[in-house]
Amino acid sequence: MTIAVLLAGFGLGCDAAAQPAGGSDDPIGRVLRQEQTAPGGPPPATSLPVAPTKAPPARGAGPSPGGNAGGSPPIVLSARIGEHDDRTRFVIELSDPVNLRTFTLTNPDRVVVDMPEVSWRLGAPPRPSGLGSVKSYRYGVFRKGNSRMVIDLNRPVTVSDPLVIPPSAGFGYRVVIDLFPTQRGKFNTEAGWPADLKARETDAERLTALMEEAPRTAGRKVIVIDPGHGGLDSGTNGVNDLMEKDLVLAEGLRLAKILKAEGYAVHMTRDSDVFIPLPERVAIARKLKADLMISLHADSNPDSSVNGLSIYTLNDGRSDREAAALANRENQSDIIAGVDLSSANSPVAPILIDLAQRDTINRSSRFAETALGQLHSVTDILSRSPHRAASLAVLVAPDVPAVLIELGYLSNRSDAAQMDTEAWRGRVAQAIADAVDRHFAAGSAGTPP
Repeated sequence: MTIAVLLAGFGLGCDAAAQPAGGSDDPIGRVLRQEQTAPGGPPPATSLPVAPTKAPPARGAGPSPGGNAGGSPPIVLSARIGEHDDRTRFVIELSDPVNLRTFTLTNPDRVVVDMPEVSWRLGAPPRPSGLGSVKSYRYGVFRKGNSRMVIDLNRPVTVSDPLVIPPSAGFGYRVVIDLFPTQRGKFNTEAGWPADLKARETDAERLTALMEEAPRTAGRKVIVIDPGHGGLDSGTNGVNDLMEKDLVLAEGLRLAKILKAEGYAVHMTRDSDVFIPLPERVAIARKLKADLMISLHADSNPDSSVNGLSIYTLNDGRSDREAAALANRENQSDIIAGVDLSSANSPVAPILIDLAQRDTINRSSRFAETALGQLHSVTDILSRSPHRAASLAVLVAPDVPAVLIELGYLSNRSDAAQMDTEAWRGRVAQAIADAVDRHFAAGSAGTPP
């Protein structure tokens, strides 16, 4: 289902308490009452959370509708979520008009809200109960110039036409979007990517494939640093509210600075808070003919006592239960961001057929062991099998040795606290850089790196 509408930025943030929708001082309630008198209109909602009083920022030479050229991007002011017997309702307050589009996807069931890039100023948005139609949601930058919200569903829904409330009484633009439960067959029939958005994603993938190869300087090794997650995919949220996407980006930038100073040709899959699909991360490393790819992440575990750094290399599909669970979480990144997976194949199995992968896995494993040796003196290491193997999509390049470093457990208070300090980040980045030196020094001495 595709809907285009003019509105102003996007985001979610609301009080848990709801006020009656029929209040005489609520312009949204008045509009909805008019809507409900129309033939075939939806049944009335039992309540509607009211946005907090907040004057929108002064409107100046801002962006034109549908983009952010010529000024700062539109601002997300606030939002509300209300769960009612017959629907789930989102009320969004925005600063400037932009073009918004919603559509649904299956496998898993999702609602995607696509828009030009906006500035998110929401603080701590509310969480749904998980008992209604909405399981969870996330928002952020999808690609440069493009923001997105993805709503995970517990059941199929029909998305209403957005109802736009013009600025009034100190509020900015407000948009009401209702999600009504529907039948599985109807949902499956209406779900799918709009043709123009699918073309846009295809073009973005082609641009990655056509990126220029970096000129190789004799003697310089090429290192690709891959901070995991990013944009609307925040990854793990720590017990201290530290987000994985922020932690690994900061650590990646620090590591890149050290390695550049030591003479390596360093490239990053992302150097800002944007989302990069998993296949594109691998494509970047292959295009650059990287000598090593280092993907940075932070782990979580239902057992909050589990702590310590671990390093993963690619396996042939056989792994223990915990490694398989981690691979399943990390490989969900594209699903989280609402990426089109209709033509996607498994990124792991076909590549493992190639005998060249054997040598690449061996090189990856040698670096993992070297890195654990360096890191042991600067941070806690997972006590049980810190070098692990899993079918991780980001490690599948057949010609690029690659590791995924889980810096620690954000679900563990001790790990989360130390990962939030400059001293720890500096020590760990330096230890990884030292491991890179030792790895390639061994290669120059005659042992394959």
